[in-house]
Amino acid sequence: MQHFREIDFKKEGKKLVWDYVLVVLGAFLTGISFAMFFIPHDIAPGGVTGIATVLAAFLPVGVGFISFLINLPLFLLGGHNSGVRFMARSFIAMMLLSFFIDLLPSIDVCGDGLLASVFGGLLMGVGLGLVVRAGATTGGTDMAASLLHDRFSFFSIPVILLAIDSIVILIATGQFGIQAGCYALIACFVSSKAMDGVIQGFNTAMQFMIITRQKETIIRRIHTEMDRGCTSFNATGTYSGEEIGALMCVVSRVEIPRLKKIVSEEDPKAFITICDVREALGEGFLGKG
Repeated sequence: MQHFREIDFKKEGKKLVWDYVLVVLGAFLTGISFAMFFIPHDIAPGGVTGIATVLAAFLPVGVGFISFLINLPLFLLGGHNSGVRFMARSFIAMMLLSFFIDLLPSIDVCGDGLLASVFGGLLMGVGLGLVVRAGATTGGTDMAASLLHDRFSFFSIPVILLAIDSIVILIATGQFGIQAGCYALIACFVSSKAMDGVIQGFNTAMQFMIITRQKETIIRRIHTEMDRGCTSFNATGTYSGEEIGALMCVVSRVEIPRLKKIVSEEDPKAFITICDVREALGEGFLGKG
C-alpha cells in the first residue's frame, strides 16, 4: 500500500510541475500578445488588461502594473468563492502576466493593426487556454463577474463577462478610435476560438449514427478495414414496426470518407447522421487516424 502511495505522490508531483509550466508558458504567450501586438496598436480586447490598456494612455505606468493593481482587490474580494489551490495558481498567473507585459519590449512586430489583432488574439487565446488547462485564470474579470452574479443572480456569469468586455471595448473605442475598437473585436473573436481549441483539445472526431438492415456486414468491415470498434443497438422503426439495426461509431475526420463508402456499399438505403465530437478519449481511439 505504501508503494502505491509513493507512486501516486510522484504522479501528483509531476502533474503539479507540469501545471505550473503551463501557467508560466501561458502567461508568457499572453504577455507577448499585449506587449508586441495589442499595445503598439492601442488594441484593448476586453477584460482587466483591456481596462489597463486604456488607463495606461493617461498614467505614467505600464499596462502590466495597472492590471496588477486592478486585479488585486478583485482577488481579495472574490477569493472566498474559490478553492485555495485555484486562487494560488491564479494569483501566480496574474502576477506573471503583469510582469511579462511590462518586461517584454513593446515593439510592433506586425506593422499592421489587422494582423496584430489576428495574431495577437491567437497568442492570447492559446496562452489563456494553457493557463485554464492548468486549473487557473490570469485575471479578476471572472471574479468580478462572480461577485456581480452574487448581487444580481438573474444575470448569468457568461452574460456579465460579455457585458464587461463590451463596456471595455466601447471605452477603448472612444479613446483610441473606431478602427482600434474593430481590431479589439477581431482579437476577442480569434482569442475565444483559440482558447476554446486549447481547452477542449484538438483531438476532434466525428460520430456516426447508422440505421441499417446490414448491421453485421458493416460491423465486420469496420473491424477489418478500419480497425475500429463500434456500439451496436437494436432499434425499431416507428412507422413500420420493423426491427432494424443501429450502430454508433466515432472516427477521426480523415476516416470519414472510408466509413461512408463502407456503409453506402453495403446498404445504399442506410440512414446516417454525422455529428461533431469535440474530443474523443479512451482505448481504441487515441493514436488512430
